[in-house]
Amino acid sequence: MGENEASLPNTSLQGKKMAYQKVNADQRAPGHSQYLDNDDLQATALDLEWDMEKELEEPGFDQFQLDSAENQNLENPETADLNLDSIQPATSPKGRFQRLQEESDYVTRYTRSAPKSNPFNFCRLLKVLCTAIILFIFGILIGYYAHKKCPSNATSSAMLGLQLYQEILETIQAEDIKKSFRNLVQLYKSEDDTEISKKIKTHWTSLGLEDVQFANYSVLLNLAGPSASSVTLRSSGQCFHPNGQPCSEEARTHSSQDLLYSYAAYSAKGTLEAEVIDVSYGNADDLKRIQKMKNTTNQIALLKLGKLPLLYKLSLLEKAGFGGVLLYIDPCDLPKTANLSHDTFMVSLNPGGDPSTPGYPSVDGSFRQNRSNLTSLLVQPISASLVEKLISSPNSRTKTGVCSPLELPNNDERIVNMQVQTVTKFKTVTNVVGYLKGLTSPDRYIIVGSHHQSAYGSYGQEWASSTAVITAFIRALMLKVKKGWRPDRTIVFCSWGGTAFGNIGSYEWGEDFRKVLQRNVVAYVSLHSPIRGNSSLHSIASPSLRQLVIEKNHFNCSRRANCQETNISSVQIQGDADYFINHLGVPTVQFAFEDIKALEGPSFLSEALFPKHARKIEEMDPIFNLHETIAKLSGEVILQIANEPVLPFNALDVALEVQNSLKGDQPNTQLLALASRLRESAEQFQSDEMRPANDPKERIPIRVRMLNDILQDMEKNFLVQQVPPGFYRNILYHLDEKTSQFSILLKAQERYQLLASNESLQEALSEVLNSINSAQVYFKAGLDVFEDVLAGKN
Repeated sequence: MGENEASLPNTSLQGKKMAYQKVNADQRAPGHSQYLDNDDLQATALDLEWDMEKELEEPGFDQFQLDSAENQNLENPETADLNLDSIQPATSPKGRFQRLQEESDYVTRYTRSAPKSNPFNFCRLLKVLCTAIILFIFGILIGYYAHKKCPSNATSSAMLGLQLYQEILETIQAEDIKKSFRNLVQLYKSEDDTEISKKIKTHWTSLGLEDVQFANYSVLLNLAGPSASSVTLRSSGQCFHPNGQPCSEEARTHSSQDLLYSYAAYSAKGTLEAEVIDVSYGNADDLKRIQKMKNTTNQIALLKLGKLPLLYKLSLLEKAGFGGVLLYIDPCDLPKTANLSHDTFMVSLNPGGDPSTPGYPSVDGSFRQNRSNLTSLLVQPISASLVEKLISSPNSRTKTGVCSPLELPNNDERIVNMQVQTVTKFKTVTNVVGYLKGLTSPDRYIIVGSHHQSAYGSYGQEWASSTAVITAFIRALMLKVKKGWRPDRTIVFCSWGGTAFGNIGSYEWGEDFRKVLQRNVVAYVSLHSPIRGNSSLHSIASPSLRQLVIEKNHFNCSRRANCQETNISSVQIQGDADYFINHLGVPTVQFAFEDIKALEGPSFLSEALFPKHARKIEEMDPIFNLHETIAKLSGEVILQIANEPVLPFNALDVALEVQNSLKGDQPNTQLLALASRLRESAEQFQSDEMRPANDPKERIPIRVRMLNDILQDMEKNFLVQQVPPGFYRNILYHLDEKTSQFSILLKAQERYQLLASNESLQEALSEVLNSINSAQVYFKAGLDVFEDVLAGKN
């Protein structure tokens, strides 16, 4: 199943043959194991001494002088070989021949006077000597020009790999992606989730992808109700739909679908009449300030989306006693080009997977929990135009273009009646999974994930963009496979279902195959929503993959006429990578085009899912060259991870990320000291193990396999058990680009200031300390294993 493991073959050395094997050391085959047990090595050396002395004492040896011994390379210990796979030049003891020459009385003891020879023998020796000199000079010339013209093995291998990748990727064309995209958005919307899945499976199979399967799960979905939710002002009696339009038959008919899909999945259902209290972004400071002024029990919070995970903010509101939430996006947080004031959106309150089977897969026979709502709050997304009506404020943007954030005056009282209607049903969610089996390491998986539209909702065209990109890469890859090529590691292509409801498809599949995935998954490459803008390439990568992403971005820049500096970070992202990052600790990478203004604004606005007409993909990328760029960048990363003998992960970057995450106003000295030891271990690991393994001359299969196992699992040390709702369990990922500290420490310090209790802070410090210590022990144990193998103890 795994990469080929080298064995340590038994070697038998007998009699005279032993000594000549020592002489002909330069003829050994490359790739032999470096290691042998020390006792065996000493015994072998003693045998050699005995055999050598026997050779010296045999009749006829008198013809050989010291010079002839040198001609047989006897003085060079680094070419000496016992034909034992476990001896390498760097670790071999000095051979018997070298030690003989180092003895001061070597010549007097072993050089005997040559017998007298006749002229015939002299001429014969002279001919042999001349022939040897000519052959020697000729060999030097051949070696010189061969070395001059031929690149080294490492360079040659790298060039061949790069050439192979380019041959595959150059077949990816923007026009093909455009055709695929248009075919996808025109697919018939059926009443279940299988129609689009069938189309994708059929297409992938026709391209030649082997073993394409369905993975179906019956899950609990929270769907839009039979009629739209509403918000009514008690003072005037005016009723509004979430988009700000009056509750009239005409408004319902004009935009019925958009109104139905403006809801919070897994919110509590019902009706609540209460005062609206503006909590701004709903962080701990906002709530602390508000609770000093007003009673928040069973009131309705007017909450802005962004800056923090929605689930975390809702948990704070729930603890503060609120009964309902009106959720909106402030126009000032959006780029000027994004006119979404009247647009409604959907959010999911599901942290991940089927709510009825938390932590275990939704397979036949599984116990189903009754969890129709995942919060006690009534949550309703509304448009910015409705907020303006509630606070009696005109348009937020002035004539000069300066944006004034929406805000409800503290002394104003607004009492509203909010009605939330949703329906909970069990439905089938389908994943499409296709495999391209690896040649040498079929049990190591690179997972490439996109997602497809669910028939239960219509939330933009990014799903078609995602599916078109992954299909373009499959097409290019299979063209090469049909010619006989195959990657070393297995590539698994996944189109996930149920993403909009909380990444349900990927979670259920991950829980279903958890044991296998924990052991075998090497990396996850996300193609979730690749085109969100057209002005800046935004790269998200695990710390261990950051160097690889930087390298690919630089190479991509060299191919483009105008290339801006790209943004690379390790931050929380939306989409199906969630399970692989937070539950499996798998190194992850994602490329996407964004608007620069959107990157400068608050984070977590992407939690909102807008309907299909929000901003069409073809307006942002009319000729689909951005799609082509994403496909090629992602494809090159996939190919390199799938084919490089040593995984292109950087252990030292993980340690550096930990040190950077501990910087702050009040650094913890204990954590800093532990992080310093982690860095030392990572530096030693990088120098002693990774550097030699990347040289083909020093590469040994069993050591490469051991090294790769360590590299693929190192981020698992940073999975913590307890985190605030909406926060990543993998603490290597920050909340956003603006914060560099560990997110759980930031929130714990905030909670400490709010509640004047250091219990949660101590828990967070303990989680971080245990993670760093685990990583340091992990690297140290890896180094010890390699040292044991080197000493021949294994």
